Amino acid sequence: MPATRTTPDPALSGLDVSSYTIPTDSPEADGTFAWDSTTMVLVRARAGGCEGLGWTYAPPSCAQLITEQLTPAISGRSAWDTAGAALSMLQAVRNTGRSGLAGYAISAVDCALWDLKARLLDLPLYRLLGAVREKVDIYGSGGFTTYSHRQLEDQLASWVHGQHIPRVKIKIGQDGGANVPRDLQRILEARTIIGDDAELFVDANGAYTAKQAVRVFKAAQESRLSWFEEPVSSDHLTGLRTVKEAIPADVAAGEYGTDLFYFQRLCQAGAVDCVQLDVSRCGGITQWLRIAALAAAYGLQVSGHCAPHLSAPVAAATENFRHLEWFHDHVRIERTFFDGSLDPTGGAIAPDARSPGNGLAFRQTAVEKYRVG
Repeated sequence: MPATRTTPDPALSGLDVSSYTIPTDSPEADGTFAWDSTTMVLVRARAGGCEGLGWTYAPPSCAQLITEQLTPAISGRSAWDTAGAALSMLQAVRNTGRSGLAGYAISAVDCALWDLKARLLDLPLYRLLGAVREKVDIYGSGGFTTYSHRQLEDQLASWVHGQHIPRVKIKIGQDGGANVPRDLQRILEARTIIGDDAELFVDANGAYTAKQAVRVFKAAQESRLSWFEEPVSSDHLTGLRTVKEAIPADVAAGEYGTDLFYFQRLCQAGAVDCVQLDVSRCGGITQWLRIAALAAAYGLQVSGHCAPHLSAPVAAATENFRHLEWFHDHVRIERTFFDGSLDPTGGAIAPDARSPGNGLAFRQTAVEKYRVG
């Protein structure tokens, strides 16, 4: 039976928005950036006696943008009208600019609205979206450039040999691409740790030039890389295509895309073998579905970037989906913040088929110490 509702057409009564900054468990860096904490902006959308959860990873100023610009645009709307709410939010940020921070803000709210809708209907979110699979393949992601050999070994071995995850990714592009010998050493170390059977992915976070990336790949051939993420910047479509045409591994990019038109240019340029989508950045579930359809029209699959518990339901409902990033930072945060976290053992996660919405429950008291702003 459906959950009890106060009206047959429940109106959105508002958004509760909060920000939390969580320290990393050790210093972290990739090829172009270093950090010691991560901030989550959490949205709780309410209607008909139910609450939906959505979030993004962004500065606390994102919460202010949601409160000041997005909440007035959707308050009072029917909770059923997720598409209408998505359009209203896009119109509300016209002068702010829909890309960047506004895209992150819209994503958090959109995900909360979809979760709310599913909970009102007492349905698992992935069922409401229309599941095409019961399990979502994942890959372990971490291997930060700041890690010692021992840290790298502990993390990769835990995924591959402990949890039997058959694909893992490490960061390369040390010092903005200026330390290729160490990159090659770490790639070889990673292959030695995981053995011959697991897939090895690398992510340069845009640290290299195009030809430098090709040289790095060729120098690492014995490690059998199958995925090269952002060998150059996601915005450098010509450079991405240069690398894509020169190496046999799949080239991937798109994680920073916040609107449909960016992804149209990415696909049209023939720049990637697989399109990366981040549901916490791209405009939420509403835009994820549109972008995935666009990629399918170009014969491309999509891969989910980060925020695995936010991404799992829509990934399960996406036909041309490949795999989802089981990102060390976000896994640790989401397990801390929510009851109902998923188990990656065997290399796949299964959205909860017994609970409504995304299956998560916010542990508000337990995480209050991280709250900021």
